[in-house]
Amino acid sequence: QVQLVESGGGSVQAGASLRLSCAASGRTFSTYNMGWFRQAPGKERESVAQISRNGGSTYYADFVKGRFTISRDNAKNTVYLQMNSLKPEDTAVYYCAAQYPGANFNYWGQGTQVTVSS
Repeated sequence: QVQLVESGGGSVQAGASLRLSCAASGRTFSTYNMGWFRQAPGKERESVAQISRNGGSTYYADFVKGRFTISRDNAKNTVYLQMNSLKPEDTAVYYCAAQYPGANFNYWGQGTQVTVSS
């Protein structure tokens, strides 16, 4: 099992940057693929970015390509989401999640709020 705690959210103006962090407990962090998801009010949760266990493979939703970067530091049990050129439509609660290969994203953090004003 793994426990996840996000941090780094906040309120910024359009065009600004934020870096989200997700700290994982346990000694098996490197065995999990990791992902960032978000949920805006009244909308379904959507995948933002994902990264493989060793960081060699990444996925980005089209709406963040070129603006967001996912990375991980397995020595620190932490996954990051660098968000640049933020837009008001990026406003949402951002969650990190862990996926054991072959399974679903079964482990979720509590979320961190990101608010972008125009």
